[in-house]
Amino acid sequence: MANGGPAAPAPRPLWRRAGVHLRKRWRAWLRAIHRDVGYLLVGLTFVYALSGLAINHIGEWDPNFKMVVETHQLERPLPEDEVAAGEQVLAELGIEEEPRDAYWETDGTYQIYFDARTIVVDPKTLIARDAAEKPRFFLRVANWLHYNRGKEAWTYVADGYALLLLYLATSGLFMLKGRKGLIGRGAVLVALGVAVPVLYVHFSGGP
Repeated sequence: MANGGPAAPAPRPLWRRAGVHLRKRWRAWLRAIHRDVGYLLVGLTFVYALSGLAINHIGEWDPNFKMVVETHQLERPLPEDEVAAGEQVLAELGIEEEPRDAYWETDGTYQIYFDARTIVVDPKTLIARDAAEKPRFFLRVANWLHYNRGKEAWTYVADGYALLLLYLATSGLFMLKGRKGLIGRGAVLVALGVAVPVLYVHFSGGP
């Protein structure tokens, strides 16, 4: 005690100061890497998330193709000969693709079949109804990637994406400390997240 004043606090040991500094630094690096990995995975996350939503409802709709129906007014009556009628319809519609089949149906309509397209002509009104399957924008490609039907190289991309998702989930556990971190509110939320698949398997009877 100098001049009767309070004693100055003892300086913190160097090793302890270094430990505090390192704890702050590793958490900062963790947040920085977590952020950058999150940015990196935005594109792939959109692909897999939107494709997953589409595939989940495959019983309610076709996630890859949509049916597009167009009507055309033909100019000339159709001949009775099946081959000649087909050639005339295709010529008027400007279709060069070779059909799988073409014939007069029992209901009086003339029908032309392709692999993903059907044309039905009403000979009375001369209206041709052209129904064709067309790929859905973005989803057709996203589902193709999701199913991993591309080349073998995509397997490495998908595996890398899965590993980075595991990193995001794991690093997120340690982003915050204290009551808002893993030992507080984080633990409750993690438990709720784990409980969802566990409870569903339990009450649904499992696989």
